[in-house]
Amino acid sequence: MRTSLFSKTPSVTVLDNRGLTVRDIAYHRHPDSPDVTSERITHHQYDARGFLTQSADPRLHGAGLMNFSYLTDLTGRILRTQGADNGTTVSLNDAAGRPFISASNISTSDDGTEDRGQAMTRTWQYEEASLPGRLVSVTEQVTGKATRITERFVYAANTDAEKSLNLAGACVSHYDTAGLVQPDSIALTGVPLSVTRRLMKSADNPDAVADWQGADASAWNDQLDGETHTTLTTADATGAVLTTTDAKGNLQRMAYDVAGLLSGSWLTLKDGTEQVIVKSLTYSAAGQKLREEHGNGVVTTYEYEPETQRLVGIKTERPAGHASGAKVLQDLRYEYDPVGNVLKVTNDAEETRFWRNQKVVPENTYTYDSLYQLVSATGREMANAGQQSCSLPSTTVPLPADSSAYTRYSRTYTYDEAGNLTQIRHNAPATNNSYTTKITVSDRSNRGVLSTLTENAADVDALFTAGGQQAQLQPGQHLIWTARNELLKVTPVVRDGSTNDSESYRYDAASQRILKVSRQKTNTSMQTQRVLYLPGLELRSTKSGDTETEGLQIITVGEAGRAQVRVLHWESGRPDEITDDQIRYSYDNLAGSCSLELGGDGNIISAEEYYPYGGTAVWAVRRAVEADYKTVRYSGKERDATGLYYYGYRYYQPWAGRWLSADPAGMVDGLNLFRMARNNPVAFIDRNGLNSELLYSQAFKRTANKYNVIIGVRAPNPLGETLLKEGFPSKNFHMKAKSSPTGPTAGFIAEDPIYSKVSPSAYKKQRASIDKAKALGSESIDLFISKSRINELIETGNLNFLGENRYSAKYPYGTQEFEIGNNGRVLNSEGKPVKVMTNPPEIGERKSNSSPITADYDLFAIIPSVNQSVNERPLTVPHKLLRGNFSLPFTSPKGKNGMSEDVNMGNLHHFGKTIVNSLNKEINAEGYAGGKLVWHNDEAGNPFSPGFDENDKPIFFLPSGGMFQAKNKSELLGFYSRLRRSGYTPEHSPIFGF
Repeated sequence: MRTSLFSKTPSVTVLDNRGLTVRDIAYHRHPDSPDVTSERITHHQYDARGFLTQSADPRLHGAGLMNFSYLTDLTGRILRTQGADNGTTVSLNDAAGRPFISASNISTSDDGTEDRGQAMTRTWQYEEASLPGRLVSVTEQVTGKATRITERFVYAANTDAEKSLNLAGACVSHYDTAGLVQPDSIALTGVPLSVTRRLMKSADNPDAVADWQGADASAWNDQLDGETHTTLTTADATGAVLTTTDAKGNLQRMAYDVAGLLSGSWLTLKDGTEQVIVKSLTYSAAGQKLREEHGNGVVTTYEYEPETQRLVGIKTERPAGHASGAKVLQDLRYEYDPVGNVLKVTNDAEETRFWRNQKVVPENTYTYDSLYQLVSATGREMANAGQQSCSLPSTTVPLPADSSAYTRYSRTYTYDEAGNLTQIRHNAPATNNSYTTKITVSDRSNRGVLSTLTENAADVDALFTAGGQQAQLQPGQHLIWTARNELLKVTPVVRDGSTNDSESYRYDAASQRILKVSRQKTNTSMQTQRVLYLPGLELRSTKSGDTETEGLQIITVGEAGRAQVRVLHWESGRPDEITDDQIRYSYDNLAGSCSLELGGDGNIISAEEYYPYGGTAVWAVRRAVEADYKTVRYSGKERDATGLYYYGYRYYQPWAGRWLSADPAGMVDGLNLFRMARNNPVAFIDRNGLNSELLYSQAFKRTANKYNVIIGVRAPNPLGETLLKEGFPSKNFHMKAKSSPTGPTAGFIAEDPIYSKVSPSAYKKQRASIDKAKALGSESIDLFISKSRINELIETGNLNFLGENRYSAKYPYGTQEFEIGNNGRVLNSEGKPVKVMTNPPEIGERKSNSSPITADYDLFAIIPSVNQSVNERPLTVPHKLLRGNFSLPFTSPKGKNGMSEDVNMGNLHHFGKTIVNSLNKEINAEGYAGGKLVWHNDEAGNPFSPGFDENDKPIFFLPSGGMFQAKNKSELLGFYSRLRRSGYTPEHSPIFGF
C-alpha cells in the first residue's frame, strides 16, 4: 500500500461563529492518479436559531440542488423533511409531545409543488386523559383509498393473575400488519418468557392488508388464523437466556462461564435426545475468543495481531483423532493497512492451482482510494461463472473441485462525487469472461438503476416511487411496495392470459419479514413455496397445486459460537440423499459471509466465495440436492429467488452494489441513502440495511434486543476507537479528565493538560481532574505507541513527520514537538517522557489497571417501551452548568425507589445496572481486551448531558437490530418523536423546551 496516497488528505470540518458545521471537506485521490487531488465538499445551512435547514453533497450542490431540507417548529422538532432520495415527509405531535399525524411518500418538484398521489397519512390514537395515555391504535390512509386501522394495542389490568405474570400495565395484545402478537409472561428483567404469534387468515395474499375494524377483540380475532405459534424462554436473574423452546417444541439450552460468556450450547429436538452444538469455548483474560469446539468435533482457533488486537487468523480444522480424519478445512489469514482496511485475505487451507498457464492463488486483494472506497479487487471465480446476474452460477459437483474449476479475476469500481457506484469492470482473461456493469444515476438525486433499464439520467427518478423505492428490478420484472415502503411483491415472469410467477412478503409492525410466499408455474400446475419466520425457527413448505410435497422445519441455533447452525427436520417430503435432522454448520469470514458448510460429522457440505459487493464467485457442493437447502450466504443474509439479499430493513442487489430502496433510517450513514457500507464492503458490515457497522455495535444490538430497550451512547472518535481495538481500557467512573485530540497522545488522557482537548481557559479544571484521579489511585506512566499507530496518525493529519524520529502536532495550546523512539516511547521537546494516565481503581478493588486509558462509550439513555414492567428511571441531577443557570425540579436519584448511588456506576437503578453489565459482557465476547467499556455517568438519562453539541452525534441501538445516529438537535428531536410513535418512552429535557 502506498502511504503517499493518503498523505495530507485529512477530513476537515468548517464551523461558523456559532460552532455549527457548515462544511465537511474530504480530499480524494485515486491510486491510478495519485498526483491528482480533488476536494469533496458537503454543505450545511442553518436558520437563525441554529437548526439545520439544508444539506447538500458535492455533486448535487454543484448542480444547485440539495439532498435534504428541513422545516422545524420553535423548539427544533422537525415538521417537514424533503429528501432528494426518499421524498417528503410531514409530521406533527400533539400537545403532550406524542406523535399525532404524519404524511409520507410525497413527491416535491423544484417549484415546491407537491404530488400526493402516493402519499400515506398515518395517525396515532391514545387513551383518554384519565388513563396513562398509552397508544391504543394506528390508522393509515393511502391517497384515494379507505382509511384502515393497521395496529391496535390492548393492555393488561392490575389483577393478581396479571401481576403474577408481571403483565400489569403491559401491552398483552398487539394486532399488527401480520396478525397478533401476545406476550403471555415477562421476567422481572424485562425478558419475555412466553410470546404467542397468530397470523391473519389472509396473510398469504399480498393484496390483503390489515384492517382491525370493530369495537373489541372478538371482532378483530375473527380475522385471525386458528393456528398459534408460541415461543418459551427461561432466563437467570441477570436476564441471560438459559433455554428457548420454539413453536414446534425444539429446545435450545445455553451455559455461561463465571464471566458471563457463553461456554456451551445444546439442542433437543422435540421428542429427541439432547445433542451438543457448542462443546467448549476458550477466552483470553480480556475476553477474546481463542478457541471453540462444536458438536461435530471441528475446532476453530483465532489469532490476533499483538499491536492492534485485530483478528488476523481464523483456522477451522478437524483435529487429530477425529472420526473423519484430521484436516485443515479453512485457514483464513488477514492483512490490514494502518487504519484497519483489509488488504489481503488468504486461505492457507486451499492449494495453489495452475490452469492455462495461470497461477490461481487462494487469496483476495483489495485497493482503496484516499476516502477508503474500494476501487479494485482480485480473487478467484469458477471457470464457468459468466456475467454476474440475479442468478447463482452453476454449482461444481462433487467436492473437491478439480484444478480447472478456478480462474483469476480482477474488478475495478468507479464512483461519482456523491459516492454512487457507477461502474463495475470485471476481467477474467483466461476464460474471456470480461464485462462492464454500468449504473445510471439520476442527475437530481442518488437514485440509480442498471443501464439496461435506462441510460438517461433524466429518466431514473421515474423508475422509483415517491418514497425512493425502485419500481423495476430487471426489464419486465416489476416491484410492488407497501404503504410503509416495504417490498410487497416481485413479479419475475409476466404471462399474457395466464398466472404470473411471483414472490410476495409480509412484515410485522417493526417492518421485519415474517412470511415469504413464492409461486412458479410448472408444466402441469402452480408450485407454491412458503416460509414462516418465527423465533429460532423457519417453517418451510412446498405445494404442487393443493398437494403438499414437502414440509420442513429449519431450527436456527441462536448461540453457536462463530458458526451459524441450522438443523433440517422434515415433516414430509425428505429427499432420499439427505438424512433427517441434518445439522449444517456454516462457518463465516470476517465480513460474516457463510463460506464453509460442514455436516454433523465434520465433512464438507459446500464451499462458497463471494465478490466484494456480494454475489457468488465460487460455489461447490458435495451433492447437488444439498445445494437447494443453503439459503444464507453473503453477509450471513438470506438470498431470495429474486437474487436479492434480505437484510431486515432493506433488500440489496449485489450485481449493482446498491440498495433497492432509500435508507429508512434517513441520513445515518451519510447523505447518499443508496450507498452500500460506505463503498467499503470489505471493512464495514451493514447488518440490517440501515448503516455500516460500528465498533462493538453488535454487542449493543444484542443487549437492546434481549431487554427490549433502546440504548443511547456517544461513541469515541475514530482515533479513540483504534485504541479500543488495540485493547486499551476505557476511562472509568472515577476519571473525569478529558482525553487528547491529536498527536501521539490522541485518545489517551495525558498527565499534562497542554495535550488535552480543553481550551486554555479550562487548564485548571483539567489539572484538578488529573490530581483528583491521582488521589484516588490513578498513576501516570510513560506513553508508548506502535508503528501502525504512528502511520494512522500521519495519514489522518494528526501527526507531522519532521525527519528521523521527530514529529509535531497542533494542540489547542499550540504546536508541540515530540521524539518517538524505535521502541515507541514518546518524548517531549525537552527529551522527557510524555506521561498518560491509568484508571483509578474501582471502589472495592485492590489496585488499578496498569495500562493507559482511552475514551469510553458514554451511556446516556436506556429507553424502555410502554409495555415493559421495569422500575421507573429517575431523572438525574444535571451537570454544574445547567444546575447553575436553571432552577428546575430535577430529582436526585439517591434513595429513590429504595436505591442508593452505586459507588462505581453513579446514579443507577437495578435495571440500568443489568444493562451495563450485559453490555460489557457482550463487548468482551466480541474481543475487546480492555475490561469494562461502558460506564454509567452522572448525567445519564439527560440526552444532552453533559451539554449536547452538534459534534456529539449520539448513536441509538434499537431492539430490532437497527441503529440511528443523530447528527444535530433537530434529528434527535425527530428521532425521539418517532420513538414515542413506536411505543417507547424517551425522557425529554425541559431545559431545551421539549
